[in-house]
Amino acid sequence: MDPTTVPVMAPATPEIFLVCAGMALLMVGVFRKGDPTGLVSWLAIASLIVTGVLVLIYGGATDTPVFFGMFVTSKFAQFAKILILMGSALSIVLSSDYMRREQAQRFEFPVLIVYATVGMMMMVSANDLIGLYVGLEMQSLALYVVASIRRDTLRSTEAGLKYFVLGALSSGMLLYGCSLIYGFAGTTDFLGLAGIFSTLNGDVPVGLVFGMVFLIAGLAFKVSAVPFHMWTPDVYEGAPTPVTALFAVAPKVAAICLFLRVMVGPFGELIEQWQQIIVVISILSMGLGAFAALVQTNIKRLMAYSSIGHMGYALVGVAAGNEAGPVVC
Repeated sequence: MDPTTVPVMAPATPEIFLVCAGMALLMVGVFRKGDPTGLVSWLAIASLIVTGVLVLIYGGATDTPVFFGMFVTSKFAQFAKILILMGSALSIVLSSDYMRREQAQRFEFPVLIVYATVGMMMMVSANDLIGLYVGLEMQSLALYVVASIRRDTLRSTEAGLKYFVLGALSSGMLLYGCSLIYGFAGTTDFLGLAGIFSTLNGDVPVGLVFGMVFLIAGLAFKVSAVPFHMWTPDVYEGAPTPVTALFAVAPKVAAICLFLRVMVGPFGELIEQWQQIIVVISILSMGLGAFAALVQTNIKRLMAYSSIGHMGYALVGVAAGNEAGPVVC
């Protein structure tokens, strides 16, 4: 077999291990007698810790492409993955006593968090529009179920349904944007897109701009930036408390890192077309997040609006359009 057709798997070792660990945890939960939730939870935490060690060992290679360029590692991705793993592990720790107290113990909960974490890690390392979408959907599908894990509670099921419906809408917008970008650029690879956009010399097709707007809208939903924030307060309020804590940390880290990677990487040459959009979204998010939080009487809704405001501050760094932007902010 031609060695050039065999991808080098070492940089993706953490993700591969976590996927295998998730399958093993699922089998432990199914075949173990009695209530396996406690055992599966602690094994999931151990798996996340081992994954963190693997990220430190294998995840720091600079721009090493895997899976034919669709997956890439870097120091930036390594840092983001460590934060994601910490947030996921802490949410499982928080859920242990909460689920027992609410009599809502289900061994599927930590397994779903493990697979959501895999999706977040894939988002951070995405180097292709297809890889971006796969990671995003893997995270989202798991989180839809986690939000409604207490299916005997009206608020939890309502939160999961709202998150699913609006999430499906945003995914459709993002995928439509990706298809427009592919139609006008002829590639989905980030490096290929950057090379093509650098040769446009200011003559940007209108269809490409539309595709970029739809892509930004899909990503803005994932970071709950205004005006795509509608789902956040209701989902945060209805989801179980450990899930709300997870939503406030790990998915936001993954989504803002993906936002930064997409805008500054392949679309860096088109900054004049997207910078004003990000600036407006950032200002609106900071303003609405701050003022809407003043009248909240529910701590979870307060966390939701705080999260919206914080995403506005984070998008200030993205709006700078260069590597120094996030550092300055």
